[in-house]
Amino acid sequence: MYTQFERAAHVPRSPRFCPIPGTTFESRSTPVAVAYTYREIAKMIDHSLLNPALTTKELDDGILLAVRYNVASVCILPYYLPKLSQRLGGTSVVPSTTIGFPHGGHATSAKIAEAKQALADGGKELDVVINISKARSGDWAYVKNELSTLTSLIHGSGAKIKVIFENAYFDDAAKQRLCLISSEVGVDWVKTSTGYAASGATMADLQLMRKQSAARVQVKAAGGIRDLDTLLAVRAIGVTRVGATRTKEMLDDCRNRLGLEPIAAVVANAAPAGY
Repeated sequence: MYTQFERAAHVPRSPRFCPIPGTTFESRSTPVAVAYTYREIAKMIDHSLLNPALTTKELDDGILLAVRYNVASVCILPYYLPKLSQRLGGTSVVPSTTIGFPHGGHATSAKIAEAKQALADGGKELDVVINISKARSGDWAYVKNELSTLTSLIHGSGAKIKVIFENAYFDDAAKQRLCLISSEVGVDWVKTSTGYAASGATMADLQLMRKQSAARVQVKAAGGIRDLDTLLAVRAIGVTRVGATRTKEMLDDCRNRLGLEPIAAVVANAAPAGY
């Protein structure tokens, strides 16, 4: 039986290309066309190191893993961003962190201070949680003014902004309004969730966000992207980034399907939480 992601993606279900859970790959001698490269998939992943219980060793191991697998970015606990930025120097992996995470209820002035600190610490992509309370109260002017201020600040430093809606708390009309506001202020990504609410990314939400956002605004899925088939499914509808803790498992699977040599296992994957 297909999942909602598999149905929406119309992914071919040949034994090698997209195996049904519990089955094994057939012979790799028969060529199978694929619609992606390893780099394209790896550069969709923001490797999440946001579990507040992660030790410094686990953070260091997670950074090393992200570099070895050449992902898009590492999104790390804010206090560790200076070390992350230093470690990622000379690589194509981008340092990132969060603002107003995970509940969004910080005063705008506190979010501005967080953003300034993150930019000073080398952050190049900042994941900003909207004020969920204000949005649920229908105070759209507040939401727009806060996002406009933060977008101008972040863009003024040459960095990019991802705006986290936390869709579990909103109906479709509110999600559409948030897409409109995000498009008007010129954010770089709209993002489904923090991973700390009752639910994360859904296919319906991602389709809505892609449809209702301006073409220049990208879409990021977070919460529930735990295997390659799901990543491929959301990619098929236009998602360009996913937040993930199961980076190693997904990219090992990707390399296996593409017939590439495995990447040497030097560290364990960091404990999942937050996406």
